[in-house]
Amino acid sequence: MYDRISYQPPEPQAYIDLRVAAGMSTKSLEAARVGLQHALFTVCIYDQDQLIGLGRIIGDGGTVFQIVDVVVKPDYQGKGLGKTIMKELTVYLDHHTYVGSYVSLIADVPADRLYQQFGFNYTAPRSQGMYKMYKNAQDTF
Repeated sequence: MYDRISYQPPEPQAYIDLRVAAGMSTKSLEAARVGLQHALFTVCIYDQDQLIGLGRIIGDGGTVFQIVDVVVKPDYQGKGLGKTIMKELTVYLDHHTYVGSYVSLIADVPADRLYQQFGFNYTAPRSQGMYKMYKNAQDTF
């Protein structure tokens, strides 16, 4: 199924390719280079030298943490790799969060069922997730 887990950021192009293969949005190569280096924690799963699974934690390292980029290549889905990624992320959080730390994520359906297994709850109706996607460097508020 897979031959190794790494805690180093993946190559930016491999990250982009994995996201696109799984039906997620693409990222610019420049954004991927910067963003991958600034994660608090990254877990990558490889089959040979091919990136087949990924999950990251971003945030300020104290008060807020966000789980992002939990993704498994379609040919490898349904084999427990998403659960493996979440276990690794949870171990990190168990050792690096503080009383009152807030851990969030955006749960796409049906992945929300996976996150519920790790104790995540919906915020609605009390709050709703929101986003703004920048299309180019000139976008401003």
